[in-house]
Amino acid sequence: MTAAPGPTRVAVVGAGNISDEYLRSLTSYPDLTVTAVADLDTARARAQADAYGVPVSGTTQEVLRRDDVDLVVNLTVPAAHADVALAAIAAGKHVWGEKPLTPDRGTARAVLDAARAAGVTVGNAPDTILGPGIQTAARLLADGAVGAPRTVLTLMQGPGPDAWHPRPQFLFARGAGPLFDIGPYYLTTLVQLLGPIVSVTATGQTPRTHRTVGSGPDAGSRFPVEVFTHVSVVAAFASGVVGTSVYSFDSPARRQLFEVTGADGVLDVPVSGFDGASRVLSGAAPAPDTPWRTVPAAGAHASRGVGVLEMARAIRAGQRPRASGELALHVLDVMLAIEESAGGGVPVPVESTAPPVPPIPPHWDPTTRTFQGSEQT
Repeated sequence: MTAAPGPTRVAVVGAGNISDEYLRSLTSYPDLTVTAVADLDTARARAQADAYGVPVSGTTQEVLRRDDVDLVVNLTVPAAHADVALAAIAAGKHVWGEKPLTPDRGTARAVLDAARAAGVTVGNAPDTILGPGIQTAARLLADGAVGAPRTVLTLMQGPGPDAWHPRPQFLFARGAGPLFDIGPYYLTTLVQLLGPIVSVTATGQTPRTHRTVGSGPDAGSRFPVEVFTHVSVVAAFASGVVGTSVYSFDSPARRQLFEVTGADGVLDVPVSGFDGASRVLSGAAPAPDTPWRTVPAAGAHASRGVGVLEMARAIRAGQRPRASGELALHVLDVMLAIEESAGGGVPVPVESTAPPVPPIPPHWDPTTRTFQGSEQT
């Protein structure tokens, strides 16, 4: 599919909570123009379109038939990711999807195969890996700030989204939970920094079989939990690095940690958000009072939706987007292997791999128009 002259024309499918974050950024980038919003609830689609100055709203089918859409941003619930992506591809559109790519390997591969056959591109969240925070950490690691990586430790724990989300049920259904909802942020960053994962060993728990909606019109109603809400993982990387991770919706304490230990120190990676600072603890055996060195994020501010922009620019340049469908497939494969290991109590190999993710130059700027001149890659 050849890019049309002018800004890449984007349609957003799915007008739920997360669409605000996307529409806020997508409507601010000069390389993009949002032409339509779609949702099963057409009134909700119309409200979001009006709120962000988008001229058209309607059903998914109506929007996919439009000629003024080059790229579809798929913000539907995980169970609908594959169907919407395949419909968009069949209509000749590029697709950016929310995480995970799809709920299972078969449909994920079907999406990528269909895109390849149609000559369109698939990209996928999370795009936090494109923010200056994680990009700065990637450059530090590549420059040898802590020596050759040996191990990595990540931790994400909290009480879960049921206390604040008005419709949390899908976050505890198949294809979600802490592993599939939050895990992609950590696993995508792990693969970007340290390369593909070849095997995992995991355990999982579901201490509460039901949860209670804590806010909104359904507050007080109970719903079933269909997934592990606490998962512990040991991962082996192709590079020889060994990783230990925890993903949990069962802790009253909220903690986040992402530390890469190398031969000559430790790198603290700002995995949460786009713009956090990195920290470096230098030395193979530093003294107990050795201070961490803080390294501010270098590069322009980014926010959710920057992956759509980077993807549009990559398509124009004839390149693979950094947050690619192939990377998302590997992350999905890893998560499913973790789930299988936790359910069966045995190590599970990861059959897929992932392409390298080229670093973003510090001068890369989402607010700079590039479609009329040379592409900024």
